Amino acid sequence: MNVTENVTSTGSEESPYPVYYTHKDRVFRLLFRDKKRLLELYNALNDTSYTNTEQLTVNTLENAIFLKMKNDVSFLIDCNMCLYEHQSTYCPNMPIRGLFYLTDLYKKHIKDIDLGVKRQIKIPTPHYIVFYNGTERQEEEFIQKLSDSFESDKEGCLELRVRTLNINYGHNKRLMDKCKTLSDYSYFIAQIRKNIKTMSMEQAVASAVDTCIAENILKDFLLEQKAEVIAMSIYEYNEEYVKKTLHEDGYEEGYGAGKNDGITKGKAENLIANVEALMKNLGFDLAKACESLSITVTDYEDAQKNKKQAER
Repeated sequence: MNVTENVTSTGSEESPYPVYYTHKDRVFRLLFRDKKRLLELYNALNDTSYTNTEQLTVNTLENAIFLKMKNDVSFLIDCNMCLYEHQSTYCPNMPIRGLFYLTDLYKKHIKDIDLGVKRQIKIPTPHYIVFYNGTERQEEEFIQKLSDSFESDKEGCLELRVRTLNINYGHNKRLMDKCKTLSDYSYFIAQIRKNIKTMSMEQAVASAVDTCIAENILKDFLLEQKAEVIAMSIYEYNEEYVKKTLHEDGYEEGYGAGKNDGITKGKAENLIANVEALMKNLGFDLAKACESLSITVTDYEDAQKNKKQAER
């Protein structure tokens, strides 16, 4: 599938790069959509040595978006069903997302099988892994469990475990040594973050791309997909920044709990500023800017009202 399929894009007067308006396309997903790279990653994680990409069947649900987030890649190999996702900010709800996604994958896998038969139906063993390069958690690896979300502390009849691996540059060295593609991706992201300290977002991303090409880091991939990678990275890091700001300001927690009256003038101002920054810097209209922040236009309008009331 061409990267621009099912994608709405536009260019702003300030940016020569198209902006991708979908949750679907991310650099990590674009990189590991290639079956050879995906097999390399699987081998590195499992100490296996598969070489035939035909043994790997990608079964990503292309039209499914759960909780406003798109799954990155899922695939079958041997007797295993693997679900891989990338996260640049910590999300405590990954087990719930995985439950929904894996349920749909299994429904698709056994859709023509009569579950009323007397013999036991065998299904692929699930493996759910998150590749995390955020800054909130510093562990090399941690486990999230579905039971952590249960309202009571009583043992339920269902569990799902998510293995999260820190792929920030310098972490999980053994894994990185075994998977050059993942190591290169980690280095690329580190370059962007280093550049952001002294450059604009567009300059930081473009410079990181040029540096990696010069240093033979993801060189072929970046040369082939340069415009797409730059556009996606600009979108991702603007989105990551504004979501992180919302979280730090407490707006998500306060508004999500229905505490609209408790939103301070400062939080309202930050929400408004983040929405308007997306509109200005990425050329989004109001509705798209709000959607990218997982809020509604009404939330934005309420923030404006709160700000005005606080100024009286």
